[in-house]
Amino acid sequence: MSAFMENIDWSEIGQATLDTLSMLGGSMVLTVIFGLPLGVILFLTGKGQMLQNRVANGVLSLAVNILRSVPFVILLIVMIPLTVTLVGTSLGVAGAIPPLVVGAAPFFARLVETALREVDKGVIEASFAMGAKRRQVVLGALLPEAMPGLIAAATVTAIALVSYTAMAGVVGAGGLGDLAIRFGYQRFQTDVMVVTVVLLLVLVQALQMVGDAVVRRVSHR
Repeated sequence: MSAFMENIDWSEIGQATLDTLSMLGGSMVLTVIFGLPLGVILFLTGKGQMLQNRVANGVLSLAVNILRSVPFVILLIVMIPLTVTLVGTSLGVAGAIPPLVVGAAPFFARLVETALREVDKGVIEASFAMGAKRRQVVLGALLPEAMPGLIAAATVTAIALVSYTAMAGVVGAGGLGDLAIRFGYQRFQTDVMVVTVVLLLVLVQALQMVGDAVVRRVSHR
């Protein structure tokens, strides 16, 4: 066993794990900040909704679909000039966050839109009947009723971001993906590859378990 693990530098593994968690945490916060309002607007401007607007909905849907259809590895490369402009570098944790957010926010927005569609229309109609304004309906009825779906959407997005952080290693973003590529793949160090893959699997499983637990806690059913 010790012979198999001869290439493992646990301090480097630990730093790579922290880098992955930093990328995941920072990009997830920004993804929710940008993706949640975008998903809400997509829903509200849709057919039959309170802010129905065919043009606005079509433009937003097209933009979301375009960003979702670009492979993340290509997005990483295409965004390098913009990333350097925004954060001053295209390398490391800071350089990975802008493309991570651009890649994940449209994905999360679509999941938010889907979650909002699952809300019983009777809840919205009852809120209007009690004299609530649009903003009050959205904040006081729509979003709370959709909370289990929104948390499930955030969980799915966080898991997708884990795979994105691994791919970000291609452009030197750091983290477990970078370690797997530089040592596991390029230097044929199978032990490094196995450890990084196992850690990524554990991270994904932990995210899923926490997400499922929170969904059960906030679910009304």
